[in-house]
Amino acid sequence: MPRTVSDGGEDDHGADVASRTSSHRRMEHGHGYKVGVPPKKNFLTEFSDAVKETFFADDPLRQYKDQPKSKQIWLGLQQVFPVLDWSRYYSLSKFKGDFIAGLTIASLCIPQDIGYSKLANLPAEVGLYSSFVPPLIYAVMGSSRDIAIGPVAVVSLLLGTLLQNEIDPKTHPLEYKRLAFTATFFAGVTQAALGFFRLGFIIEFLSHAAIVGFMSGAAITIALQQLKGFLGIANFTKKSDIVSVMKSVWGNVHHGWNWQTILIGASFLAFLLVAKYIGKRNKKLFWVSAIAPLTSVIISTFFVYITRADKHGVAIVKDIRKGINPPSSSLIYFTGPYLATGFKIGVVAGMIGLTEAIAIGRTFAALKDYQIDGNKEMVALGTMNIVGSLTSCYIATGSFSRSAVNYMAGCKTAVSNVVMSIVVMLTLLLITPLFKYTPNAILSSIIISAVLGLIDYESAYLIWKVDKLDFLACMGAFFGVIFSSVEYGLLIAVVISLAKILLQVTRPRTVLLGNLPRTTIYRNVEQYPDATKVPGMLIVRVDSAIYFTNSNYVKERILRWLRDEEEEQQDQKLPKTEFLIVDLSPVIDIDTSGIHALEELLKALEKRKIQLVLANPGPAVIQKLRSAKFMDMIGEDKIFLSVGDAVKKFAPKVVDNV
Repeated sequence: MPRTVSDGGEDDHGADVASRTSSHRRMEHGHGYKVGVPPKKNFLTEFSDAVKETFFADDPLRQYKDQPKSKQIWLGLQQVFPVLDWSRYYSLSKFKGDFIAGLTIASLCIPQDIGYSKLANLPAEVGLYSSFVPPLIYAVMGSSRDIAIGPVAVVSLLLGTLLQNEIDPKTHPLEYKRLAFTATFFAGVTQAALGFFRLGFIIEFLSHAAIVGFMSGAAITIALQQLKGFLGIANFTKKSDIVSVMKSVWGNVHHGWNWQTILIGASFLAFLLVAKYIGKRNKKLFWVSAIAPLTSVIISTFFVYITRADKHGVAIVKDIRKGINPPSSSLIYFTGPYLATGFKIGVVAGMIGLTEAIAIGRTFAALKDYQIDGNKEMVALGTMNIVGSLTSCYIATGSFSRSAVNYMAGCKTAVSNVVMSIVVMLTLLLITPLFKYTPNAILSSIIISAVLGLIDYESAYLIWKVDKLDFLACMGAFFGVIFSSVEYGLLIAVVISLAKILLQVTRPRTVLLGNLPRTTIYRNVEQYPDATKVPGMLIVRVDSAIYFTNSNYVKERILRWLRDEEEEQQDQKLPKTEFLIVDLSPVIDIDTSGIHALEELLKALEKRKIQLVLANPGPAVIQKLRSAKFMDMIGEDKIFLSVGDAVKKFAPKVVDNV
């Protein structure tokens, strides 16, 4: 009886299913596939690709492609001055949000600026100058919508500590101020240069853990420094470590403390902390904590004026120079012995300011789901500090407390910084004389309440739970700051961060792999206890690139795995190892030292009559192995697409039992 069409169709369908199943099996086990070797690139192509990936990973020139010359010029101007882009879409509704936010952060920044300038041992008006000019420059060049610009506590303390090590601010106030402007100039040059040459990745070498420890230690140091104004102590130590400060505090307890000053400081510190608590508990009442500092200044100033408490030992701000920023280009040390000093201080303070500003900008950009360009931010911050140094300002950067208030007040763009700047300008022109009777104690209270938020014990606890080495970096920076000085704490933070990188580079992780039951998957036997070793085989995975810094360690560690395995085989009378399979999946690169280490490993294995097998080398690795003729030494039949393929080739019974 002849077959019908449907019968033939069924046979064809069955053959098709069988073919697809066979093909699937071949793909599943890797049959017919070899490790691919990418086409070799010439040196110039490799070099240009490496430079592009290192410095231009975001492909900043892509928007200029296929654009007319005029459009390219306009796009270039927008890159330098982002205001040209977002101002086209600016509206009255956005201005309302920016206006309210600007007024709110202005009420916060004015008393903070006066206090922070004293922290830097500079006249009070210099702090206000630094919240007038720099925010205007940033509004034109910055890419963050939320960051609020001005002096900050940590940079002020760092600058004040480093400067007074060189010049006494009391005996030589003009020279001290000149060095401050010089340091600010070079801080700006450093920041702008890092952005222009796209070297922003350098600041990433200061780890998050080290920053948490450094900031927390600096916050405690700043708070302790404020005990001078809070307690009314006239003769206070110039050192910043906790031991010296506490000796100075308790050494003046009988004849140096002023009870009126303590009363003012304690009362308003309690008020500020309560206002801060209210603002945290109810986000709609954020304005309570924002206006509390200025309210405290007004009330305390009025109280001191009517009671003439300054006649009873209460220290006051005294005269604040009226008027906007005078030019200061002639005051900067461009020659002489203080040029190098100003440069060194500027680089250190500029890097810290940059790290803080970028972190703040990224935090709020993530909250509002927009991107900021790190290199563009560095150029903007650097330019504003260069201009600031020429207009009597000291180092300004992003303030976390002000930026948080700016965000909660509903800012829409950087115009909120412009509004704040105008308010500060009006303050300088009209009402600075009214701050004459402001007690130093209230400024100390404002700074203490502001820096308490920098003590991030929750992050420190999380770091402890997640990574003990990170916690060591955190605590090293923390104790370095409070028991030694800010600069030594910073140095410890950098050293520990770099030490961690070096440790991970020089001692990469190597793990033993085993087969997950009923699969062809091979995983870490420590992570997966059910994974079983393959008889007669040792399977090792290297979890890092193999460079000159770690190549010898990788070789020695693999041989140690092998010795341990041989001892276990002798004790348990198991089959001897015939094959060593090295899984190179995580190895993204290898250098000549790494290849030399593999050659030595191959020779050591040959003496033991063990065959070396490589699994899944990446494109860069396989290309270099071929160029070095290592593939000829090991044999191309010893290089496989996966560990499963290698096991199937050399231990087929194991695979058949899966």
